Amino acid sequence: MPARRRTSGTESPAARIRGLRKAFGERLVFDGLDLDVARGERVAVLGASGCGKSTLLRCIAGLERSDAGTIATAGEIGVMFQEPRLFPWLDVARNVGFPARDDAERARVPSVLALVGLAHAARRLPKELSGGMAQRAALARALVRDPHVLLLDEPFAALDALRRIELRAAVHEILTLTRASAILVTHDVDDALAIADRVIVLAGSPAEVAFTGNVGETATRSAILDALGVIENGGHARVRGRT
Repeated sequence: MPARRRTSGTESPAARIRGLRKAFGERLVFDGLDLDVARGERVAVLGASGCGKSTLLRCIAGLERSDAGTIATAGEIGVMFQEPRLFPWLDVARNVGFPARDDAERARVPSVLALVGLAHAARRLPKELSGGMAQRAALARALVRDPHVLLLDEPFAALDALRRIELRAAVHEILTLTRASAILVTHDVDDALAIADRVIVLAGSPAEVAFTGNVGETATRSAILDALGVIENGGHARVRGRT
């Protein structure tokens, strides 16, 4: 069973993973994975389906037990999933406040609703929300504890193109305002380039970091696609080696 701890001090990273090992039965997902996320840094994790991206986030969040290694995080963790996962019998304000542990955190509900643009919808039930609004409510819920590290697991995947762009811009703005560190799991290169400071591509079995680069420097669209094994030609994309 791995060691889990909270780091302290301004020099320590927001998240530090050393020697992470995780298997599901005979399938070895990670075998000695190392990863650091600096304080205030936004890291996007890409890779083929099933390579372990979501498993990595679940291990960091403590939702999945890893088999070996250490995971250290600086302070509170917030998690936003692909689906909003709102309680249908609670209004938006109560959904957002559900993880709050004390009066101080419950008092944050109006401010985080305002931050995600849902102050006007506090008393609506989830069935009265659009898909984009429901995801904003999920984002507010992830922020209610004022997390140091925000974990985002494909948060835009279920949205149409317009809502995806709107929520992507909102997440970028909120991360800038809150200065929270973030790890974003996505299949979309545009999501990564719009939000992240650094992009990581996982590949192999067990998965390893096949590519890492800073956005605006080595992590260009073409470099990321190349690391993913994708060839883009005339607006069409195909996986290298496939016709």
